[in-house]
Amino acid sequence: MSDAALALLRTIEWLHATDWLKETPMALPSPVDTWLTETGSMTQRLERHCTQLTVVPYYNDYVTADMLGDEKRELPDSERYWLRDVIIYGDGQPWLAARTLIPPSALETSVSALTTIGDTPLGHYLFKQDSLQRDYIHIGRCENLWARRSRLCLSNQPILLTELFLPSSPVYGFPGVDGGNR
Repeated sequence: MSDAALALLRTIEWLHATDWLKETPMALPSPVDTWLTETGSMTQRLERHCTQLTVVPYYNDYVTADMLGDEKRELPDSERYWLRDVIIYGDGQPWLAARTLIPPSALETSVSALTTIGDTPLGHYLFKQDSLQRDYIHIGRCENLWARRSRLCLSNQPILLTELFLPSSPVYGFPGVDGGNR
């Protein structure tokens, strides 16, 4: 599941903001809409739906720019970028495949701490920082799954975060999940 889920991160079809912000013709389905447009910590939101949230890192190292797709347009030009691919599990169920890209220029600042967080959720670090800002959220689809991509800025340095909500995720409103509260 993990390799397949992480591979799907590269096949997301991003919708133009004008496509999903309009009430018609395409409105985001409920309850997915509030998850995709969440501006706070996704980590904290997911934690409200389980007893244990677990992050399993699959890749945490540099990649070359030619290994990226359209993600390069969202970050400053560089020959390489720091990549962190993880799967986030809620009570043992795979809920989220996440990909974080950081340009090397950002790693010369406090952002460098992100390269050593291991199995700590990204949100636990980012949302404690006073200088964190979100530039935008792009909404996308991959097969029948929803995704979002955000460019965050920490100390004025860009971080690109892509999140693909996996089938067992509470995003899809399976029975027992109630409006963001467990």
